Amino acid sequence: MAERRIDVPGGRLAVHDFGDGSPILLLHASVVDSWAWEPLTPFLLAAGYRVVAFDRRGVGDSTTADVRFSDRADAIAVLDALDIGRAALVGNSRGGTIAIDTAVEYPDRVISIATIGASLGGYEVEPVPREAALFKERDRLERVDDPDAYADVCVRLWVDGPGQPAERVPEDIRELVREMCLELADRDRVWGQPQRLEPPAAERLGRLTMPLLAITGALDVSAVAVAAYYLAANAPDARAVVMPDVAHMIGLEAPEELGALITDFLAPLPRWS
Repeated sequence: MAERRIDVPGGRLAVHDFGDGSPILLLHASVVDSWAWEPLTPFLLAAGYRVVAFDRRGVGDSTTADVRFSDRADAIAVLDALDIGRAALVGNSRGGTIAIDTAVEYPDRVISIATIGASLGGYEVEPVPREAALFKERDRLERVDDPDAYADVCVRLWVDGPGQPAERVPEDIRELVREMCLELADRDRVWGQPQRLEPPAAERLGRLTMPLLAITGALDVSAVAVAAYYLAANAPDARAVVMPDVAHMIGLEAPEELGALITDFLAPLPRWS
């Protein structure tokens, strides 16, 4: 494994580069850093792929000044620094949204997209009441600066799944995400000013001519399944898959099953670099 620091305008990204073969770029969820991909990575490596992951600005070991920036441009900067022409993008949650946005803005750099529990920029879905209550409580705790309670709600929402019992998921996974949430709740962190894609991806789905797999967990918040089916119905080469008995953090809950789903999706594609 190679660990690198890549300079981008106003920031520095911590990058992990594993293996050889056709490259996959992993984009993490907002409540974790890139180490959340560690359980999935061996299954992608065993299938013969090169796996690259990085911490987004302000997350994990990546830093930024308080500047305007593009998450899409940062993803491309990572590919450029590693001499990667095209990559398969795999993104969880916010990382999946960024993967779609990057493919819309830079379609010639993306061979395929797999999203995991992701929303779609410009396509808003109202949460059901049970989920809305959890979102409201999360937002309240963030405002009053109660990081422990905030992290607990994040675990209930994104690890357990709305309305699911705490014992459904092994405690080590819950604690890992809780620790990452606590780090990200630090008020002294500098996040920079990420700029949204305009017009949003929902208005430009015709640009997604590459294969797209929208994965969602059956126990996840309802909006991500709605977004997955919307992509399957409206992007040129997309399909949706619902994995049973898992919630939002599928790469932690079921890495082997997720790895098989992704590698089966990628297998028919000609190798790329």
